[in-house]
Amino acid sequence: MDTLNNLLTDLSGFLWGWPMIILLLGTHLFLTIRLHFPQRHIFTAIRLSISHDRQSQGDVSQFGALATALAATIGTGNIIGVATAVALGGPGAVLWCWLTGFFGISTKYAEGLLAVKYRTKTADGRMVGGPMYALERGLGWKTMGVLFALFTAIASFGIGNTVQANAIATLTNETYSLSPYITGAVVALLAGAVVLGGIKSIARVCTALVPFMALFYIIGCIIILFMNGSYVWPALKLICSSAFSPQAAGGGFAGSTIMLAARYGIARGLFSNESGMGSAPIVAASAQTRNPVRQALVSSSGTFWDTVVICALTGLVIVSSVMAYPDITYENGATLTKMAFSKIPYIGAPLLTFGLLTFAFSTILGWEIYGERAVEYLKGKKWTRYYRILYVVAIFVGSIMNLGLVWNLSDCMNALMAIPNLLCLLFLSGVLVKETRTYLWQKMLDQDMDEE
Repeated sequence: MDTLNNLLTDLSGFLWGWPMIILLLGTHLFLTIRLHFPQRHIFTAIRLSISHDRQSQGDVSQFGALATALAATIGTGNIIGVATAVALGGPGAVLWCWLTGFFGISTKYAEGLLAVKYRTKTADGRMVGGPMYALERGLGWKTMGVLFALFTAIASFGIGNTVQANAIATLTNETYSLSPYITGAVVALLAGAVVLGGIKSIARVCTALVPFMALFYIIGCIIILFMNGSYVWPALKLICSSAFSPQAAGGGFAGSTIMLAARYGIARGLFSNESGMGSAPIVAASAQTRNPVRQALVSSSGTFWDTVVICALTGLVIVSSVMAYPDITYENGATLTKMAFSKIPYIGAPLLTFGLLTFAFSTILGWEIYGERAVEYLKGKKWTRYYRILYVVAIFVGSIMNLGLVWNLSDCMNALMAIPNLLCLLFLSGVLVKETRTYLWQKMLDQDMDEE
């Protein structure tokens, strides 16, 4: 296991070197400029996300698709992931994480647009799509589509369930001394009960769970920031200055290089919001929507909530807590997060545990859809029943796995998914501009598209 972990660590370091950082941020910036800053339309996107297109083709509502995507993205990446970025890359990693989210709104918009543009209807009337279909139908890159689907199926057992289950089991064990075996069994049974109902069942649960859990967590962050009041502004300045300075960070932090801050900030940013990874478009393709741009806008709002709001709050909580409480150690992301929240009297630890539990459980549900659709693309619908069983079993196994191994595997799969997806977005940028001009720039958002 140590040998495998070291191998994955080296591979992760290679994949997340400067080439990936340039490709990811470059795509975010390119699409932001090419599509005339879709971030300008974020309030329109939020409005559309709570509207309904029931007369349109699709399996779930626009909000249901968004909630499912948010369920898959708002997880340990928002809590432990951000803390891990701070522990490994210093406070400057928070700004890189936030920038990845802000400019990633454009990429998430583009992914959602192509998902609906190139989706297809199955023999039993379901809508399926995602980067593998865009690669195959938009560019004729069947092999690349197969590779993306393969990486997605593998990633679903890393970022999708084992990471989440491990985080739940670790915290419940540390907080309540509950055996990881018991936690893993309970989480696996609960997830299995929902997963067996398919995408509509998962969407219903996520639609009810996501708004509640996000609001609950945000309130907890605000309480901590209020307690750390005199350190919030210094923490914000430290985050900004250390993101571009190789000098010692100060404020209770050890020094960190710009490369480390950028690497871990961008990696955890992608892990958090998944903009550029190509996962969220898989469920966006199932949305009831009149045209590709409407769902593209709805999809982009997910990155806004996930990173621009929630991850920013988490990062500010972590950095201000380290500055306010010198006794907090920050060598480990999970421990750092737990100690920061424990400063809330009486309810701090339960608040974190409940937040992590709901975030991680919803991520498990959302990623099941991604992996299942990838398996369906590769092997056909009949194989999805075996995937569901294996997925539920992996939840239990993940509860007792080595966390370092799981995180490194997840980072590798994230990068391997992102590469073909980002290339697809770049090569189909002309299609993105054409569809955006038709429906958004010419103010035709209510116009219906012709489904193929």
